[in-house]
Amino acid sequence: MKTFRLAMVQMNPTLGDLEGNTQSICHWVKEARKAKVDAVVFPELAVTGYPPEDLLLKPRFLYDVNRMVDRIVKESQDTCIVVGCLSSNQGRDLLPSRAIPPSMNRLYNAAAVIADRHLAGIYAKRHLPNYGVFDERRYFHPGKSIPVFVVNGIVVGVNICEDIWYPNGPTRVQSLVGGAQLILNLNASPFQVEKGRDREKMLAARARHNRVPVSYTNMVGGQDELVFDGNSMIVNEEGEVIVRAKAFEEDFLVTDICVGGSRNLKVSVNARIRATKKFGKQVERIVVSTKRKIQFRKPVELKSVPVLESLEEVYRALVLGVQDYVKKNNFTKVLIGISGGIDSALTAVIARDALGSDKVQGVLMPSPYTSRESRTDAQALAQVLKMELHRIPIGGLFQSYLRLLTPTFEGKPQDTTEENLQARIRGNLLMALSNKFGHLVLTTGNKTEMSVGYATLYGDMAGGFAVIKDVPKMLVFELSRWRSLYRGDTFDCVAIPQRIQDRPPSAELKHNQIDQDTLPPYPILDAILKAYVEEDRSPQEIVDLGFNRVMVKKVIAMVDGSEYKRRQAPIGIKITPRALGRDRRMPITNRYPHT
Repeated sequence: MKTFRLAMVQMNPTLGDLEGNTQSICHWVKEARKAKVDAVVFPELAVTGYPPEDLLLKPRFLYDVNRMVDRIVKESQDTCIVVGCLSSNQGRDLLPSRAIPPSMNRLYNAAAVIADRHLAGIYAKRHLPNYGVFDERRYFHPGKSIPVFVVNGIVVGVNICEDIWYPNGPTRVQSLVGGAQLILNLNASPFQVEKGRDREKMLAARARHNRVPVSYTNMVGGQDELVFDGNSMIVNEEGEVIVRAKAFEEDFLVTDICVGGSRNLKVSVNARIRATKKFGKQVERIVVSTKRKIQFRKPVELKSVPVLESLEEVYRALVLGVQDYVKKNNFTKVLIGISGGIDSALTAVIARDALGSDKVQGVLMPSPYTSRESRTDAQALAQVLKMELHRIPIGGLFQSYLRLLTPTFEGKPQDTTEENLQARIRGNLLMALSNKFGHLVLTTGNKTEMSVGYATLYGDMAGGFAVIKDVPKMLVFELSRWRSLYRGDTFDCVAIPQRIQDRPPSAELKHNQIDQDTLPPYPILDAILKAYVEEDRSPQEIVDLGFNRVMVKKVIAMVDGSEYKRRQAPIGIKITPRALGRDRRMPITNRYPHT
């Protein structure tokens, strides 16, 4: 058995901030050098941030990426660095030293292996995800070669994110044909509920199947709709997690990994022969350094963090998503319309945990239908969160609108038009405050409402960032209860007023209104929406699950009829397997019969 000392840098890059990302990478390289590591590994596309999208179509951007990688190369004295970057020429070279139009130069999502101030080699990602939020085939070509690297006498296989999800993918080839004793997998894997458990099972299967330890270095941080959760880990050849990095925080993890023990004992000779025949020509062994440097290294104590339970994972994803969206887009404060209801309360608590009380301002805009309880609860919430609360009554404006429209509306009974006027007045006021002070408006609509269109276009949908857009209503209640009972170290004690948690949800746009005057009970509605929106079940399949046929037909009609609204909604944080918008892309003009 030999020991390989690995540093894993779970960093939070800012997309497009090539200078800042490179400075961060060079800083961590120096820390790794102090730790006397054999290699330091960074996440997928750490230099650019992920996903760079159409920045990849800009020649100057590609040129600047190459300049940053050159700086990292110069920083690699006595250190082996594995860093996510871009590549060209069949994935064998860095980008050209001059700006070339992307149409003239194939791009690859790559990992550069750098040592002693030179580029030792490149691995180009072979399996390019093109589903859900991923769109890599628009920009990249799949890599062709499957190199392994000899680092201080240890054979190391390097691959990227999606590659490791394939049982017979690069990890298998690098192990069987290349003789890899350790796999370094670079990732930009976004968070969604329960995904971490699936990752761990997959990594354990790869390690056991190939009798090789696997390191999984993931990105952390928020990027528009996406949140990267970190949770980097190392799995030994028995499939056991030996070390785990923090969740939703940057981390620097140094670990001594035992390699080369029982690797050859349980791998089929026939399997190796078959793999060699099929992939042998694609496997190249690149010597990075041939001799282990003789130096005393005090053994590293294994440090690991516990796995978060599901509600805390979701909550921390939402907090990090807000924090990074606000800070990376140079906003200083946020505005939230506070209604006294559960959605605006949860949004305000998340924003406060992400930014601090002094960066969150609430706006209470009571109408003639706003109850005394809502006004009192909004004030109580502001006191609990220690945030500023502006009070701007809209009764006078609402009456002015009605007087102005009365001649045109003559002979028409009151309906949702008058209700929605109140929401639109509030949206107008929030955007005026945003315009005047430069604060970002956070909308408060949840996934249930957005799915069925229970929201007002240019009203409560007006804003810059939708915090709980992918959070179903029942999960809103669960998260609110969880946060109110939380006694951990990450957040201080904050309890959403109990009456806010207990009162029946209401838009309060007319007298004695509650949501379930219009909608099915939320537990039933959320279950139908999960089946239709997230699982793509047909109406009959949903009925077969035990739901009322008339109710199912009504809900589906509401979902399908609201696509034009959702297309105009602000982006929001993805936490479910199929979020509205970037995940679920339905045409607006669509006559396919769903009922």
